[in-house]
Amino acid sequence: MVSDKEYMQRCLELAIKGSGNVSPNPMVGAVLVYNDRIIGEGWHRQYGQAHAEVNCIASVKEGDKQFIGKSTIYVSLEPCVHYGKTPPCADLIIQHNIPKVVIGCTDTFNAVSGKGIAKLKEAGIEVVMDVLEHESRWLNRRFFCRQEKERPYVILKWAESDNGYIAPLHGNRVMLSNEFSQKWVHKMRSEEDAILIGHNTALLDNPVLNNRFGEGKNPVRVVLDFNASLPQTLHLFDTSQQTIVFNFVKNEKGENLAFIKLDKEQELAARVLKHLQHINSVIIEGGSKTLQLFLDANLWDEAFIISTSTIINDGTAAPKMNAGKLLDVLRLQADTIKHYQNEYSAKL
Repeated sequence: MVSDKEYMQRCLELAIKGSGNVSPNPMVGAVLVYNDRIIGEGWHRQYGQAHAEVNCIASVKEGDKQFIGKSTIYVSLEPCVHYGKTPPCADLIIQHNIPKVVIGCTDTFNAVSGKGIAKLKEAGIEVVMDVLEHESRWLNRRFFCRQEKERPYVILKWAESDNGYIAPLHGNRVMLSNEFSQKWVHKMRSEEDAILIGHNTALLDNPVLNNRFGEGKNPVRVVLDFNASLPQTLHLFDTSQQTIVFNFVKNEKGENLAFIKLDKEQELAARVLKHLQHINSVIIEGGSKTLQLFLDANLWDEAFIISTSTIINDGTAAPKMNAGKLLDVLRLQADTIKHYQNEYSAKL
C-alpha cells in the first residue's frame, strides 16, 4: 500500500512544474486516489488560471469519474476558500463529494489560513493535516515569506575571483563566471520575480537583466539610484520590461518604468523590501556595496556564491557573509556555486 507521504511527494513533484509561472500565487500539486490507484493529477500551471485541484479532477478519465466521490484527494497546500481569479477549490471538493482530503500544509494567506480546512470539516469531509509539512512549506518558501514577513524572499547572488574580489578597480569590467554558470543564472532569473542592482553596477555594466538563455519570463528590474542620476540611455530604461528605480529625489511613473522616492532617514534595505512586498522573490545581484546593505541588515534568505578561477589584482572585495548555513555545492566546470541559507529562514 502506498503511504500518504508518497502520494504527497507526488503532489510536490507536480507542484514544482509551476515554478516561474504562478507567482505571486503558490505552487500547488494535487493527486486523486481511488483504491490505491491514482485516477487524477494536476498542478497550478499559470497565474490566473485553474488551480491544482481543478486540473486534478478535470484530468480524471471518463471511466473513472464514477469513483471521484469515493476517492481521497491529496493537495500540497490547503484548498482555497475565497473567490479570487478562480472559484474556491474547497467548494469544488465538496461539490464532488470527495470524502477525504490530505493536506501538506496550511495556507497562511489571510483569505484562507485555516478557513478551507474548516469548511471541508463542516461538510463532513475527513481532513488529514501536515503530511510532509516541512517539504510543502519549503517548496513555497517565497510565498510564505511574503505572507508572514510582508516582504519578498531575498536571494543574494554574486561571483567572486579566486582571491576574493567581486570586480576590478577603476571600472574595468571582467566576466568572472563561465558560460555554464551564466546560463544557470539566467534560468534563476526566469524563476524569480525581480532582480536588484545598485547604481555602480548599472552604470559600469549597463546590464539588460533579462532571461536571454532560456524559456520563461523576464524579472522585474529594480535599481538603487539614490540621486536619480543614471543616464536614460542605459538598457534599464528601454521599457522592455517593468523597471523600478529607488531614489531620494522623485516619484514618477511611466510605461513600465517607475521612480519611487525613499526617506533617507529610514533603514534602506527594509524600506526597499516593503515597497516590493507585492512580489514573492527578488535576486540581489550587487555590486558589493548593495549586497552588503542587505547582509548587514540581515534581510536575506538564501545566497549563491560563484567562486571562479579568475585572479583579480587590486579589486573590490566580495561581500562578507557571517550567518550562512551551507546547503549545497554545485560545480560547473571550473566554477563552484555554493548555496547558503540564512539560518533564521530555516523557520519558514
